Amino acid sequence: MDRKVAIIDPLGAYGSSHHFYLFSQAKGLLKSGVDVSLYTNKETEDPKISGLNVYSLYGLLFSSKSKVIRALKYLIGSIISISHARIKGVSVFHFHLFRTRSNMFLNALLVKLLFGKLVFTVHDISAFANNNDAAFFSKWIYKLADLVLTHNEFSKKEIIRLTKKDEECIKIIPHPNYIPFINIQKNKNASKKRLGIPENKKVLLFFGMIKKVKGLEVLLQALPSVIEVHKDVILVVAGKVWENDFAPYQELIQQHNLQENCILHTKFIDEADVAHYYCASDLVVLPYKKIYQSGVLMMALSYEKPALTSDLLPLKEVIEDNVNGFLFQSENAHALAKKINQILSGESLMKSVKANGVETIKTKFNLETIGE
Repeated sequence: MDRKVAIIDPLGAYGSSHHFYLFSQAKGLLKSGVDVSLYTNKETEDPKISGLNVYSLYGLLFSSKSKVIRALKYLIGSIISISHARIKGVSVFHFHLFRTRSNMFLNALLVKLLFGKLVFTVHDISAFANNNDAAFFSKWIYKLADLVLTHNEFSKKEIIRLTKKDEECIKIIPHPNYIPFINIQKNKNASKKRLGIPENKKVLLFFGMIKKVKGLEVLLQALPSVIEVHKDVILVVAGKVWENDFAPYQELIQQHNLQENCILHTKFIDEADVAHYYCASDLVVLPYKKIYQSGVLMMALSYEKPALTSDLLPLKEVIEDNVNGFLFQSENAHALAKKINQILSGESLMKSVKANGVETIKTKFNLETIGE
C-alpha cells in the first residue's frame, strides 16, 4: 500500500444509512491496495473491516441541540481529524458533499494549507444554484478540489454547467451496493408481524427521509386508483420528515379516505428494522420529482426487491423499464397508478424484473469494481 486516503465524514450513521456507503467505499479501496482511514463520529460503529482504521474524533457530534455547540464540535473534530491524518502521512482527503456550507469550505481550506489532495463525492448539486451564501462557498469548494466524483452522467453535466469545473477533474463513480453490510430477511410474515403490517396485504413501500422533492403526494394521489383494482394494497411510509411538514400528506390521506390503506411510521427507522421493511414489501416505490442519485434505490435492489421509480435521468441510468425495474412519468399520478396496477397484476414479470435487478446490483454496482 503506497497511497494513503482519509475519508473525513462527520455524518456517518447519524439519521440515515450513509455509513453503509462509507463502509462500501472503504472496503472497495482497501481491496484495490489503498491504505484507508475513516474519521467520523462516535455514533458510527466500527464495522471491523480488515485493514480499515476508524477514528471517532468527532465524538458525540449530534448530542447537543445547540447549533453553536454542534458547530464548535464540528470545527474541533475537523481540525483534529485532518491534522491527525496528515501527521500519519495521508496525502488524499476525501469528503462526501451534501451541502456546500462554510464548514465544508473550512475543511477544504485546511486540507490545502496542509498540502493535501482534496477529493469530493458530490451527492447533492442543487445547493450550488441557490441564490445565497451556499453559492459563494460552492464556488470555492469546487475551485479547491483536485478531483470531483459523482454518481452518473446527469450529475456530471450539472456540475460542469453550474461550476465550470474542468471536465478532466470530474469522474463518474457509481453508488456502491450495500450487499456486504446488510442482512436480508426471508420470512415475510415474520417481518410483517414485527412491524405491525397485516399478513394478507400487498405492500407498497415508500422508504427514507420525507422530503418535498421525493413526491410522496404523487403516490398518495395515485393510491385510490390502485385500491380500486387491488383492494388488498396498503402503503407503508417509513422515514422521518426532513425540513418538511407532514400535514399536506395527512390531508391527502383524509381527503381520499386512505386511512385504512396507509401505515405511517414517520420516524427515524432503527437500523435493526430496515431489513424487515424491505422484506415485508412487495414493491418499493420512489415517486421522486428531483434527484441526483438514490441510496434508497440502491438499498431496495440490494435487498432484492423490485423498484418502481420516476423516469428522471439519474434513475434511468440504473433502471431499464420492465427489465431490472419499473419506470413511470415523473409527477404524473395517473401514470403511476396505471403502472402499479400493471405490476401487481403481472406476477411473472415481477419475478423476472426482481432477478434482473439483483444481477444489476451485484455486477454493475459491485464495490470491488467501484473501488478499483
